[in-house]
Amino acid sequence: MRSNTLISTLLIVSLALSCKEQPSDAGNLQQNKGDTGIITLSRQQFEANDMAVSTPAEMRFPEAIRVSGMIDVPPENRVVISAVYGGFVKKTSLLVGDKVQKGQVVAVLENPEFLTLQQEYMEVRETLPYLKSEFERQQTLFEEQISSEKGFLQAQSAYRSASARKSGLEKQLSLLGIRPDELEPDALRSEIALYAPISGKVTQVNISMGSYVSRASEMLEIINPEHLHLELSVFEQDIGKVREGQPIRFRIPEVSETQYEGTVYLVGSSIDANRTVQVHGHLNEEHKTTLLVGMFVQAEILVGTDQNPEESSPLFFALPEEAIVAQDEDRYIFVQEEASDADLRFRKVMVKTGPTTRGQTALTDAGNLSSTDLVLVKGAFLISGMEP
Repeated sequence: MRSNTLISTLLIVSLALSCKEQPSDAGNLQQNKGDTGIITLSRQQFEANDMAVSTPAEMRFPEAIRVSGMIDVPPENRVVISAVYGGFVKKTSLLVGDKVQKGQVVAVLENPEFLTLQQEYMEVRETLPYLKSEFERQQTLFEEQISSEKGFLQAQSAYRSASARKSGLEKQLSLLGIRPDELEPDALRSEIALYAPISGKVTQVNISMGSYVSRASEMLEIINPEHLHLELSVFEQDIGKVREGQPIRFRIPEVSETQYEGTVYLVGSSIDANRTVQVHGHLNEEHKTTLLVGMFVQAEILVGTDQNPEESSPLFFALPEEAIVAQDEDRYIFVQEEASDADLRFRKVMVKTGPTTRGQTALTDAGNLSSTDLVLVKGAFLISGMEP
């Protein structure tokens, strides 16, 4: 009985030892213990986790101010179409994103009040010649002392009041798009058309067929995207470094990592409630077809004192952002020590970092790192928790 128990125990121990000797799953990173200060990965683990190594690049990092802002257009390229007078929407076929040309009909409103204005104008227009004639007659009689001053003043007041009313009604009709000189008794209309004052794209539609639009309601918005620009907010402590003509690099973080370029065109002269100053930037022409008004941007303004801050900046070793691992206040990289068909060995090296631009981070203190050293540039975070 004891011999059977002993045999069973020996079998269990043998199976446990054999399991420990089996290789781990390639995708599950496990450190192979070796020399002190070294992290060893199998070649299979390295490839299965899509890791990569590369030599550090040498780059120039001009002084840059990091800011945020948005893509916008000048005021003259953004138009809100409102109703001068209220009315019911009788016709509209535009959707957000539709292109419109300057002078194109964008909506038709209908209101009986339009008829009343035309009627009042025509009545005044028809009575004005009589009032003018009466005024001139009373003026002549008064000058010849045939009639009293009271009759003259009454005729003068009636004529001038009618003239003023006629001018006012003409202005109102013109605002409605109705030409007063073309009005005839049998040509009155209860509809008015609203026209696009600029060419562009419809960005807002706040009306629908049959809805009532009150006076001054915002019906449509049209934006002409031909003159896109940057509106950036720069904190007051940094604004003293910003000058017209300085380069701008920016990206749209919600869309892609593509980097665009522009130039500082205007620097604001007042500080808003958030203690920032508005900086207006112009875009390079080739970018404008891929950007939309209202997009949020993250930007860098290169504020070197020279005309070309790129060429006047010092050279630094640079690595991709993901190659640098942050642990509390310290920054580390992993430098390849040895590589074989079976495994790769990495040494954890502390570095000091500087500015980041175009996805590359400057190493202000790289220790003994040389331009020929291979650094883990992809997958560093995966092994950052392993203790060498």
